[in-house]
Amino acid sequence: MAYESILYEEIENVAKITLNLPEMRNPLTQDSTRELTLAIREADQNPEIRAIILTGAGTAFSAGGNLNDFKKNFQKTAPELYFEGRESTELFKLGAEVTTPLIASVNGPALGGGTGLVAMCHLAIASTEAKLGLTELRLGLVPFVIMPWVRRSVGDRKMMELMLTAEIFTAEQAKEFNLVHRVVKPDELEAETMKLARQVASFSPLAVKLSLDAFFTTEQMDLLKSFDYLTTLRLVSFMSEDLKEGASAFLEKRRPNWAGK
Repeated sequence: MAYESILYEEIENVAKITLNLPEMRNPLTQDSTRELTLAIREADQNPEIRAIILTGAGTAFSAGGNLNDFKKNFQKTAPELYFEGRESTELFKLGAEVTTPLIASVNGPALGGGTGLVAMCHLAIASTEAKLGLTELRLGLVPFVIMPWVRRSVGDRKMMELMLTAEIFTAEQAKEFNLVHRVVKPDELEAETMKLARQVASFSPLAVKLSLDAFFTTEQMDLLKSFDYLTTLRLVSFMSEDLKEGASAFLEKRRPNWAGK
C-alpha cells in the first residue's frame, strides 16, 4: 500500500521502514503511528521478509509524540482520546506480537516515544550521534505507553531514574544500561544495521519465529508451565523441515536452503 509519512522498501529478505517527516524530526503523529503499525504488520505477514529495520529520515530517529496532536487533544472527549490512544498502544504491542525480528537503526535523537520504539525493537544499533531520553515530564506528560518496554530493557531502578529526571543521554550510555546493543560511527550505521539484519535473516525463519514465540509467551508464565510450553515448541522444531535441512547442511558443509516449515 501507499504510505505518506513513512517509507517502506524491501531489500532481498529485509524490510526497511523509515519514518519520513524529517522536517519535524519524525514525530509519532496519529498518521505516522497508524502507518508504522500497518507497515510492520505488512512486513511480518510477508513470508519472504526475515528481518525488519526501523529508522528515521534526516538527522533524527524520532522526536516522539507530536505537540500539535497534544494541543488538539484538549478539545476532545474522553471516548475520543481513549480510542485514539488505543492506536498508539497497538503499535507498541507489536514488539511482542510479530514473529519477524525488529531492528532499530537509531540514526539520531530518539526521545520520548522514540526511545520507546528503540526499546520495543528486539535488537538496536545506534549511531554515536544518537541521543535518547524519557523527556515526557518536561512537558507535563507521563511515558505511559512506552513504560513497559523501557522498563524491561533497563530494569526497575533505572527506569525510575530515567522517568523522573527526564534526562537526555548518549548512545554509549544507552548501551551501558541495555537500551541499545551496539554503537557505531554515523557513517557505519547503515552498513552495520544491514549486516545485522542479514545475519538474522540467514537463519531458519521457522526457528527465528519459534524463538520469539518462546521468549514472549513464557515471559509471564509460571516457571513449570513455561517448561511444558517450551517442550511443545521443541517438538515442532524437531519435526520441522528446517531442522532436517540445517543438520544436513552442517554435515555436508554447505549453506542451508531454508523452507520456513
